[in-house]
Amino acid sequence: MKVAVIQMDVTIGEPARNRERALAHMEAAVSGGEKPDVLVLPEMWNTGYSLENIEDIADADGEPTHATMSAFAAKHGVNVVAGSVANKSAGGVKNTIFAYDRTGARVSEYSKIHLFRLMEEEKYLQEGGAIGKLRVDGAEAGMMVCYDIRFPELTRRLALDGAKVLFVPAQWPKPRLHHWRTLLLARAIENQMYVVACNRVGISRGTEFFGNSMIISPWGDVLAEGGEEETILRATLDLSEVDRVRKTIPVFEDRRPELY
Repeated sequence: MKVAVIQMDVTIGEPARNRERALAHMEAAVSGGEKPDVLVLPEMWNTGYSLENIEDIADADGEPTHATMSAFAAKHGVNVVAGSVANKSAGGVKNTIFAYDRTGARVSEYSKIHLFRLMEEEKYLQEGGAIGKLRVDGAEAGMMVCYDIRFPELTRRLALDGAKVLFVPAQWPKPRLHHWRTLLLARAIENQMYVVACNRVGISRGTEFFGNSMIISPWGDVLAEGGEEETILRATLDLSEVDRVRKTIPVFEDRRPELY
C-alpha cells in the first residue's frame, strides 16, 4: 500500500481557499512518479479552528467535501482519507473524517469522539458516537483524530478488530512535539500496526503548528517524517509485515484481558 500524506497549511475560516489548496497538493501527489494508493489530509482542513462561527462555515451534510473528494478519487483512481472537516448535520457540527474508495464512493466516516478542551471543542462541536473502521483495497484500517491518540484503549480496540493501519489527521500545536512523536510511536509499537499521521503546519491566531507528520512501521521505525513546511510524505506499507511482527512478539496472544 503506497501512501501519500498531505502536510499543508490551513487558512482559518476560509473553506473555499482551503479546498483549492488541498486539491493543488493532491494533484501534485498523484502527478509524476509512482502514484499512491491512498492520500491523507490533516484535521479540520476546510475551516481551521474558527469555532466561534463554525455553524456558518462548516460543510452542510458533508458537502462540498463529498463532491470535491469523490470526484478527485474517481478521476485518479485513488483512495482518499479526506482528513477531517467541520461537518454540520441535524445534530450539530462534528469533526468528521470522510473516506472514499477508488471509484469515488464514500466508504466510511468517523467523527472525533474525544473533544479537546484546551481548544474549547466541547463548547462548539458534538462528539462522535462510534469508532472509525475502514477497508482500503481490502485491508482493514482504523481512523482517529488528533487528541484521540492520547487514549490507547481506542487504538487497541481497532487493532483487536483487525486494523493493520491507523490513519490520524491532526492539528497538533507547538510546543508538544515530544508528546506527538512519542504517542504515535507508542501506538504503532504496542499495537504492532502502521501509523499514518498527518499534521498541519502554519500559524493560526497565534498558535503555531509544527507539522512533523509521520509514517511509522509496526516495529516503530519512522519510514517518513515531515518538517515544519508544507510537503508530501510518501512511503510503501508492506501489510504482511504486521503479521510477521505480531508472530514474532505475540502481544495479542499473551494478553490477559480477564485481569485488566
